[in-house]
Amino acid sequence: MTFQDLNIQAPILKALEEKKYVAPTPIQEKAIPVAMSQRDLLGCAQTGTGKTAAFAIPIIQQLSKYQEKNRPIRALILTPTRELAIQIDECFSHYAKYTHVRHSLAYGGVNQTPQVEKLKKGVDVLIATPGRLLDLIAQGFVKLDAVKCFVLDEADKMLSMGFIHDIKRLLPKLPPKKQTLFFSATMPPEIIALSKSILHNPVKIEISPESSVVDTIDQYVYYVEKDEKRALLVSVVKNAKANSILVFSRTKYGADRIARTLNRAGITSEALHSNKSQNSRQRTLTNFKSGKIRVMIATDIAARGLDISKLPLVINYDLPDIPETYIHRIGRTGRAGETGTALSFCSQDEMKSLLVIQKMLGFAIPVVG
Repeated sequence: MTFQDLNIQAPILKALEEKKYVAPTPIQEKAIPVAMSQRDLLGCAQTGTGKTAAFAIPIIQQLSKYQEKNRPIRALILTPTRELAIQIDECFSHYAKYTHVRHSLAYGGVNQTPQVEKLKKGVDVLIATPGRLLDLIAQGFVKLDAVKCFVLDEADKMLSMGFIHDIKRLLPKLPPKKQTLFFSATMPPEIIALSKSILHNPVKIEISPESSVVDTIDQYVYYVEKDEKRALLVSVVKNAKANSILVFSRTKYGADRIARTLNRAGITSEALHSNKSQNSRQRTLTNFKSGKIRVMIATDIAARGLDISKLPLVINYDLPDIPETYIHRIGRTGRAGETGTALSFCSQDEMKSLLVIQKMLGFAIPVVG
């Protein structure tokens, strides 16, 4: 199947072709026709499957017919983190390049004035985090009475970050008659209950995380003593052909320490975690995407939602305690049909975590050395 087969308009197809997107991913193939038919959708798919395009393309296509000067918000996309909001906004910039659809951001941690100024000019699509959105509504800068499409992205992450109460405060501010697209990587009981409360006769789409990861990512594990991990990392990075490498650390302190170790070894590196300011985090991401730094060391704040094109190598310096987090981490590579490699360092005290991950995957990860 091609994007043309999904009846996507020519201006959007042109933008997709420029980004070298030829064929839709499974979630796009299934979700785009549903979203275009105006039906509610319940999508269970982890990041890396292309779900941003699965909701962005239908929204752009539906809103491209509106060209008023002072536009009300007709699509609201709610997402848990600033990084993910920025990433979704970048996707809208790509796909809506040859249309008149306007989009804007609203997230905390930065001065709200530039966001408010853009809202005053009129936007079709607002991509927001819950806290800042509620603030702007309370101040009278955002009205949601014209919303025709509501997207709740990374619902399980919303739950884990404590945003479910904020979402329940927002729901009554939306029109009762609208289309709702609900996405979550996992479906714990609380998320199932929330989906039932806001979706009307939805089409359910599920993309297996195991199959998508296994198909596109080569996975390997190194058994290593804990105090030898930094030396192994320096050796692996120096010998790797990859120009961009994402390393995951369990802790913020660990991420900073790894960055110092790599920089001392002559490898340009920066850490990304929640103790950094929003401007600092965005600068690190920009430096990484542009190739100014070769290695980015991140805590799990970056494990979901970050779309870094052509990322060939992910390294789990520390194994995660939750097996699903492993899927989200390594899903930063092998995206949109590309192949990738994921390496994991496993010390003696992480053997239990490795066994649980392998049980989830259904196979033993090959050992290096």
